[in-house]
Amino acid sequence: MPSPADTRQRIIDAVLRIIGQDGVAGVTNRRIAREAGISLGSVTYHFQTQHELLRESLLHFVAEESQRLTELADQCRAEGIDLDEAAAMVGQVAGGTEFDSRHIAPFELYVQAGRDERLRAAAAECFAAYDRLAVQILTGLGVPSPERLAGTAVALVFGLQLRRLATGSPAGELVDALLLLARGAQND
Repeated sequence: MPSPADTRQRIIDAVLRIIGQDGVAGVTNRRIAREAGISLGSVTYHFQTQHELLRESLLHFVAEESQRLTELADQCRAEGIDLDEAAAMVGQVAGGTEFDSRHIAPFELYVQAGRDERLRAAAAECFAAYDRLAVQILTGLGVPSPERLAGTAVALVFGLQLRRLATGSPAGELVDALLLLARGAQND
C-alpha cells in the first residue's frame, strides 16, 4: 500500500497529466483517481477542493522547475559563461523541453492563475525562479543591469515557447532571439 506522500504525489502527477492533455476543465476527481490508480475517496482525502489541487500541482511544478533552474544558475555563477555557452544552454533547456502533457500543463496553470488570483502567488514564485536564472546568465555575459532585463528575457522565452507549442517551430528561433537581446544589451 502506497504511503500518504506517495498517494499525494500520484494525484499531483495525474493532475498535471490531465491538465496537459485536456486543460483545467478536464480535471475531475473521478478522472484523477483513474489516472493515479487510487480510490476516489483518496483524492478528496488529500485535497479538499479543486483550487487546492491546482495550487499544489502548480507549486509542485514550481519546486521541480526552481531546483532545475537554480542548478543551472549555480553552474553559470561557478563556471562563468560566454555568449555561445549561454546560447547552448538556452538551446538545451528550450530544445530539450518536449511538449508532452507534463510540459503543457504549466502554461494552462499560468492562464488559470490569470483567472484565479489564489494561484498567482505560486505562479509568481515560478517566474521569480526564471528571473533568477536570467539574471545569472545575463550577469555572466557582462550585460549591464541584468535585473532590469531579466523579466524581458523570461517573457521572450515564454512567448517563443508558447509559439513553439502552437506552431511546432524549432527551438533555434528562441536561441536566435535571446542572442539578439543579449547582444543588444551588451552594446547598450
